[in-house]
Amino acid sequence: MVKGRIRARLRRSHLYTFLRKPKGNEAGGAPHPIQGPGYSRTVHCNQPLLHQKKPFKYRSNYISTTKYNPITFFPKALFEQFRRVANIYFLLAAGLSLTPVSPFGPWSMIAPLAFVVGLSMVKEAVEDWNRFLQDMKVNLRKVHVHKGDGVFGHRPWHKILVGDVVKVEKDQFFPADLLLLSSSYEDGFCYVETMNLDGETNLKVKRCLEATSPLDDDAAFKDFRATVQCEDPNPNLYSFVGNLDHDRQVYPLEPGQILLRDSKLRNTSYIYGVVIFAGHDSKVMQNSTKSPSKRSAIEKKMDKIIYILFFLLLVISLISSIGFGVKTKRDTPKAWYLRPDDAEDMYSPKKPDVAGLIHLVTALILYGYLIPISLYVSIEIVKVLQARFINNDIHMYDEEHGIPANARTSNLNEELGQVDTILSDKTGTLTCNQMDFLKCCIAGIAYGVRSSEVELAAAKQMATDLEDQDEHDEELANVPRKSQGASWGNEVGSEIELETVVTSKDGKDPKPAIKGFSFLDSRLMDGNWIKEPTCDVILLFLRILAVCHTAIPELSEETGQYTYEAESPDEGAFLVAARELGFEFCKRNQSSVYVRERYPDPEQPVEREYKILNILEFTSKRKRMSVIVRDEDGQLLLFCKGADSIIFDRLSKNGRIYEEASTKHLNEYGEAGLRTLALAYRKLEESEYDAWNNEFQKAKTCIGADREVMLERVAEKMEKDLIMVGATAVEDKLQKGVPQCIDNLAQAGLKIWVLTGDKMETAINIGFACSLLRQGMKQICISTANLETLGQDGKEAVKDNVLNQITNASQMIKLERDPHAAFALIIDGKTLTYALEDDMKHLFLELAVDCASVICCRVSPKQKALVTRLVRQGTGKTTLAIGDGANDVGMIQEADIGVGISGVEGMQAVMASDFAIAQFRYLERLLVVHGHWCYKRIAQMICYFFYKNIAFGLTLFYFEAFTGFSGQSIYDDWYMLSFNVILTSLPVISLGVFEQDVSSEVCLQFPALYQQGARNLFFDWYRILGWMGNGVYCSLIVFFLNIITFKDQSFRSNGQIADMAAMGTTMFSGIIWAVNCQIALAMCHFTWIQHCFIWGSIAMWYIFLLIYGMMSFSGNAYQILVEVLGPAPIFWLATLLVTLACNLPYIVHIAFQRSFNPMDHHIIQEIKYYRKDVEDQRMWKREASKARQETKIGFSARVDAKIRQLRAKLHKKHTHTNTMSPL
Repeated sequence: MVKGRIRARLRRSHLYTFLRKPKGNEAGGAPHPIQGPGYSRTVHCNQPLLHQKKPFKYRSNYISTTKYNPITFFPKALFEQFRRVANIYFLLAAGLSLTPVSPFGPWSMIAPLAFVVGLSMVKEAVEDWNRFLQDMKVNLRKVHVHKGDGVFGHRPWHKILVGDVVKVEKDQFFPADLLLLSSSYEDGFCYVETMNLDGETNLKVKRCLEATSPLDDDAAFKDFRATVQCEDPNPNLYSFVGNLDHDRQVYPLEPGQILLRDSKLRNTSYIYGVVIFAGHDSKVMQNSTKSPSKRSAIEKKMDKIIYILFFLLLVISLISSIGFGVKTKRDTPKAWYLRPDDAEDMYSPKKPDVAGLIHLVTALILYGYLIPISLYVSIEIVKVLQARFINNDIHMYDEEHGIPANARTSNLNEELGQVDTILSDKTGTLTCNQMDFLKCCIAGIAYGVRSSEVELAAAKQMATDLEDQDEHDEELANVPRKSQGASWGNEVGSEIELETVVTSKDGKDPKPAIKGFSFLDSRLMDGNWIKEPTCDVILLFLRILAVCHTAIPELSEETGQYTYEAESPDEGAFLVAARELGFEFCKRNQSSVYVRERYPDPEQPVEREYKILNILEFTSKRKRMSVIVRDEDGQLLLFCKGADSIIFDRLSKNGRIYEEASTKHLNEYGEAGLRTLALAYRKLEESEYDAWNNEFQKAKTCIGADREVMLERVAEKMEKDLIMVGATAVEDKLQKGVPQCIDNLAQAGLKIWVLTGDKMETAINIGFACSLLRQGMKQICISTANLETLGQDGKEAVKDNVLNQITNASQMIKLERDPHAAFALIIDGKTLTYALEDDMKHLFLELAVDCASVICCRVSPKQKALVTRLVRQGTGKTTLAIGDGANDVGMIQEADIGVGISGVEGMQAVMASDFAIAQFRYLERLLVVHGHWCYKRIAQMICYFFYKNIAFGLTLFYFEAFTGFSGQSIYDDWYMLSFNVILTSLPVISLGVFEQDVSSEVCLQFPALYQQGARNLFFDWYRILGWMGNGVYCSLIVFFLNIITFKDQSFRSNGQIADMAAMGTTMFSGIIWAVNCQIALAMCHFTWIQHCFIWGSIAMWYIFLLIYGMMSFSGNAYQILVEVLGPAPIFWLATLLVTLACNLPYIVHIAFQRSFNPMDHHIIQEIKYYRKDVEDQRMWKREASKARQETKIGFSARVDAKIRQLRAKLHKKHTHTNTMSPL
């Protein structure tokens, strides 16, 4: 060690070689011109207190994702509450209740409003407090900070200031945007994982300036001073412009020296850095937006219903007002005993217009029961309880990490049941970044007998279909199959068997599972490849796997085997495969790699050195990588691996021996859902290599914008005349359950877009792995890759080119005639910049909507948010965004619903989300089960609420009209107060919390049921107006049936007729029975709780009537049940008659619908009721298969395509057999 510095095993990687610039350039190169707007930031390194004073006053490192703070809570929360239209009405009504014209006391209007608004505000406060606690978990993380005199100490993140020097250790997150000063490596570079920012899992190499590299330990910072002048805070993750003034020398700064907040230090013991941007100035926070205030579509529609009820309220109030004015003018003079000549304005026959206007206020308050104030508080209670059920769902609990689901807000529960489009991040959300080496083809011969998940599923499905078809044929013919049919069936069976060989030919038990290696074939394993006739080609194949890469080996102390830190998971899988097949990559230094080869003797490994002369890197444009090596015999070799189309174009004439056979196998691997790469090599002459290397070194040391173009051009000259060796096929290991989840979501009718910061090839391969893409799907790749050389003046040309690509693609889709054709849109971030401009974004959206799947790659966090906004606003349908990293915060907040993955990495996505789950696969249950239930519960609950309030409220209007628009209420005030609070509240809450049209298992088996929410079948205007019409009908029955029953006849044995108290109590009893029986009829699922609430509410009415009748203040209701109504048979008969008459239309409607036009859940309920799902499993499975939404993505779509291919193959084979057989 030098000055305590840890010297790394590996001095530099190939990436460092390319990043490193000539020494003279760093000191003598021109600094960036830092002037003008956008470049005003000055940072005094190691002097943080200077930035707390004017003119700097830079932000602290404290971050907050909450909606409120102690100062803004009351005004903002009150604003949120009075965005609800009904609350505004009740606020006005509460104010009017203070006037003499109010029919009720002020407390009866103000108290319910205060209770409803207060309860909602408390819920908002609790939810925001939970967000605050999660923020503080991040703010209170600790990091080493320079406190002075070369001493470092722990300090929480939120107390870090701009200019602070911090020391970050291995596997820690960077607390702010830092300028890298030095690291534990001698050359001042470090490895950084940026998965939280851009979704990429491969490690990035960052390198400090040579001028600051000697700052190698704590003491070196005692007198360190420097000044950074740079750009102002901005959201661009991939750019940074600035200069460092240190020791009277100015050095230009670039993105390669900047460590961004929320990225992680890997494979480096420690680094020192100075804070440039802190807190909300950091680039990751610049990419986030303020916590939005989200409202569900149902709640917005509920406002429209409130407007309708307002209109109804205003109409009947005007009718009442006009009627009262007319009555006052005509009839009041006749009532001489009322002294009309000395009456107030309210009753003066001389001023009927004034009297009518005053009565309008009375009527607006009196008929206020049409607007259900308790609806909001009931919905709040129901949503909180629904959220508790989501949080406590054991099926969404991740046992491995101990993380449950978390509904961070309950405002959007019902939105979960109406999602149309899911926008998903890739890395950490869909993938677990593990590849398994499964198959390969060498010298045109296929190796590997295990089948992929796609092959197994296709064979299983096809075997089931054939079995069903055979049984169906037998039932129709009722005779045994003929010999020809039997041979056809045997042929099919053998064909399927060939497609699904899953064990080795020798029948031995497979070895224990090895991460990254699922290959099984005795011809290559255990050194048996030496016996193969093409062993020389196999030797080359294994050497290419072991040498052509950029990985770093690490010896595991636990297993004694080498593990590999590779740039990509598939590269790691190749190295594991090479190791298991006898070629173990064990060491790398600056100039060589070392491989332990079990050749020529499998029992005696030999360590061989391959000198690495050049590395030609993989890029998304090149789609290949190559290494030039010199083996121990002095032979110069070029090893190359890449996309098959790229490699095949570069083969020599004598290198195409295995091309045809390899192409066939590559197509089969693609159809099986595997990722493929082709491998080739070339022997080089010394003179040819020397001439090329001189040109390559010149291009590599070139400084300027043309450097990459020159490197690519020189590399192209070497990567030609290749000889084909073979191809690899790896299976991309997604997170557990991801393919099945995507498949079921697709069958539920959901569209799925992938937005990732990863490169295009990786995104496409993941698309294949999770069945968003499949073999045979037509890919529309929109890119500006070939136009990158155009200058500033060429921007319009690039834009026109993108527009032409979008237009042509849309036209191609319209002209497609194949019903099975599926299109996939793939677009990169640079192209997306143009596609999202105002004059093009709607054309882009139309194209994207017409495609079966959409993959946007290399997108920035801001672009993710913009795409999400475009889909949300452009389609007008519900969008859901899901991600796990800080780069996903923007789209999570922009979507109608944001879901965060609370995995092992940072919590930024979770803190910005509405719902948090531990793994992507839980999204299926969150939407298909809880979303479906919550949508139907809330929709039915709101419809029922309006029904019962209309049924109740209109009886007040009828009575007032019946009594000359007197403003008199037929019901006692206490009856009216108890209607919503006591007598009808609990049943409707039980409906919103416990109702299930089908069980959770059935929801998952029949995913197409989800479309009932997406199509809004239970909250469309037809259903809403139907329930409101039912309420009007019920009000007419309750009022007029009771009036007809009691009018002009005695109802007691002594001849007494009903007074207003008896009439009102009887009518109220009828309403209580009718609305509670109605909710019982509307429910599909009963527990003891529903029974207790429904029938208990009816019983509560009579208990209330009994107790209230005993009170001295009950007035006309004194002993009304015991002495007046209870002994009268007509009271009980009228209640029964009203209840039956009110609910009869609904019973007829539901019976007719279930018999002649049943909905999907009606059929399932009937099957379950008659236990056909148990007695006839085959029928149940057949119904479940029919319930799939037709989709062109997902595992099932891929299986269907595979089945069509197998059937075509079998049909062709069968036809050929029949043609060849003699007559």
